[in-house]
Amino acid sequence: MNYTLHQLQIFLKVVKTQSITKAAEELHLTQPAVSIQLRNFQDQFDVPLTEIVGRKLYVTDFGQEIAQVAQTIIQQVETINYKTRAYKGQLSGRLKVTIVSTGKYVMPYFLADFVKKNVGIDLQMDVTNKSRVLSSLENNEVDFALVSVLPSGLNVDQLDLMQNRLYLVANSNLKLKRGADSSSIFNDMPLIFREKGSGTRQVMEEFIQSNGIFIPKKMELTSNEAVKQAVIAGIGCSIMPLIGIKNELLNHELQIIPYAGLPVTTTWSLIWPKGKKHSPVATSFLNYMRKERDNIVSKKFSWSEDF
Repeated sequence: MNYTLHQLQIFLKVVKTQSITKAAEELHLTQPAVSIQLRNFQDQFDVPLTEIVGRKLYVTDFGQEIAQVAQTIIQQVETINYKTRAYKGQLSGRLKVTIVSTGKYVMPYFLADFVKKNVGIDLQMDVTNKSRVLSSLENNEVDFALVSVLPSGLNVDQLDLMQNRLYLVANSNLKLKRGADSSSIFNDMPLIFREKGSGTRQVMEEFIQSNGIFIPKKMELTSNEAVKQAVIAGIGCSIMPLIGIKNELLNHELQIIPYAGLPVTTTWSLIWPKGKKHSPVATSFLNYMRKERDNIVSKKFSWSEDF
C-alpha cells in the first residue's frame, strides 16, 4: 500500500458527493485530476471501491468501509497538526460555519480578521440553502449557522449581527408609467422567487400574503445569483436583499422600485443549538464577534444606509 493523504481526501470527497464532477468542483480541481487520483487509489485494492451503474457512480460496501477508515486517518493527521500549533501557543482547530446562500455577502467580512489573526485555524464554511443549513445545525455538524430568518421549532441561542433589508428590484431600463401604481409591475412581468426552503422566499411569501397582493405571473430560480442575473436581463422583477445587489445598483444595472410596505427588514443572526459546548476555537470566535461586530458593520456595511 502506497496511498497518499491527498488520495484519501479525494476519495472521501467522491464518497460524500457521489460524483467525480461534484468532487472536482468542491476540491477546486479538474475532473481528470480527480479521476486519475481515484484510479491510482483504486489500483491498490483488489476489491472495487466504486462502480458505475448506468451513468451514476455508486460506492460499494467495501468502499464505504475504506471511507470510514480514511476519515479516521485524516482526523488523526489534523489532530497532530492542531497539537503542534497548540504547543507553539497558537489557537488551533477547525471552525465550521454553515450559511444560507445570501449570507456569502455577509459572513466573510465577519470572519476575515479573525482568521488572519489566528493562522492555526482551519475554516470550513458551507454555503447552501436554508433547509440544509438547519439540517447541519440539528445534526450538530457545525459550530454556527448564519440565517436571516430564525428557524421555528429549533431551540437555539443567537447573536444578532446586522439588519437585512429586502426591496422590490427591477432592471434599470424599466420605466413605470407616470402616475401608475407600482403594483402594476406585476401585470407586466413575472415576480421571480427563490426555491422552496429559501429564507428569502419565506419573507417574500409572508409579505405577499399579509398585503393581499395578487401575482399573476411567477418564476422560480434556485440561487440568489440566478435571480439577480434574470432581473438584470429584464426577465422579471424580484424582492431581494440589499446586501447582495450593491454593485448592480451602483452600476445602474438594477433599480429599487418604491413599494408600500417595503423594505421588509429581517436580521442576520449567528445561531447555534442551545446548550452546545463550544470548542476553544468556536468560543474564541464567539467572543470576537461579540466584541467586534459593531465595528465590522460600521466599516464594511455603512454603504447600505445610502439606500
